[in-house]
Amino acid sequence: MEISVTTEIKCPKALVWQAITDIANCKNMISAIIDLTVIEKPETGLVGLKWRETREMFGKEASETMWITEAVEGQYYCTRAENCGAVYLTKMAVTEDNGKTILSMSFSSESMSFIGKVFSALMGLLMKKSLVKMLEKDLQDIKQYLENK
Repeated sequence: MEISVTTEIKCPKALVWQAITDIANCKNMISAIIDLTVIEKPETGLVGLKWRETREMFGKEASETMWITEAVEGQYYCTRAENCGAVYLTKMAVTEDNGKTILSMSFSSESMSFIGKVFSALMGLLMKKSLVKMLEKDLQDIKQYLENK
C-alpha cells in the first residue's frame, strides 16, 4: 500500500525543515503522538536517529520503533519501522513552489510473509482511507503548529 499527502505551509522552507527534523519535539506538534522517546542519536546528521513513538491509532495506543535511513539536508528524510512481519517506510519532504513551502509525506507498507500479503491485500483497501486521514491530520497539525508560532 502506498499513500502520499501534501500541504502548503505559510512559513519559510528552512523553518518547516527545522520543525520536522526536531523529532523529540514532534509530540508537541502532532496531536496523535502520545509519547516519544529518542533511543539513539547520531553524532552528526539525521541518518541513524532512532526513536520509539506511541500514538493513538484507530482508537487504541500503538508503539513503533522508527529510524531514519536516508536524508538530504533541507529536502527530505526517510524512516523505516518493522512490526509483525511488515516493513513501513515513510518519506517527509519539504519543497518550494513559487515562493510557497510544500510539506509532503509518503507512506508505504509491505508484508514480508505470504499470509501477511494476503491479509494486506484484503484489509488494505479498508485501511487506506483511514491512513490517508491520519497522515493528513499529522500534516495539518504541523502546519497549524508552525503557522501559529
